[in-house]
Amino acid sequence: MNLQSLRDEILKRAAHAGRFIVAIAGPPGSGKSTLSETLAVSIAEAGERVAVLPMDGFHLDNAVLQEKGLLARKGAPETFDVRAFLSTLAAVRADDGEVLVPVFDRSRELAIASARIIASQTRIVLVEGNYLLLDEAPWTGLDGLFDFSVFIDPGIDVLEQRLLKRWHDHGYDDETARSKAMGNDIPNARRVLGRCRPANLVISEF
Repeated sequence: MNLQSLRDEILKRAAHAGRFIVAIAGPPGSGKSTLSETLAVSIAEAGERVAVLPMDGFHLDNAVLQEKGLLARKGAPETFDVRAFLSTLAAVRADDGEVLVPVFDRSRELAIASARIIASQTRIVLVEGNYLLLDEAPWTGLDGLFDFSVFIDPGIDVLEQRLLKRWHDHGYDDETARSKAMGNDIPNARRVLGRCRPANLVISEF
């Protein structure tokens, strides 16, 4: 499925809805962020009010992760404020006024509170994240909050290549890049792929 086909499918399903919430899920390195941002531009060009809500804004702070002994596992399901994420999605679903949401600043490795607005006039919200369809508590609390869900699965071999390249691009040597990818990213990816609730649409690429 190409970008235009996906956009048209979402617009068709959202035609008679008020607020329409789309989950774009998949393991680390699957291309969720790129798809979400590109898709948002395409939907806006079609004349719709659209916003992207990244799950990454709900990362626990490094100080909290250090206290919990989870800093090395940052990005795993246990390292997010799921309760706050659920509350925010409930507010977005209610559509009774603007919702301020956090955004993750990757350059500083921290979440910035109230850094993006989802306006009351926004009809389509693209929620992007690794664990939106994870079949584990407390993430199962997200079940029923999405009107349409897309899961990206390019295959574990492709994910390994991409995740290694990601750490190389951050300036790490081969040994450190492999340690980061294989020690955290790939286990998280396998967890997502192995424990995923059904999606409306599964794609390998876009």
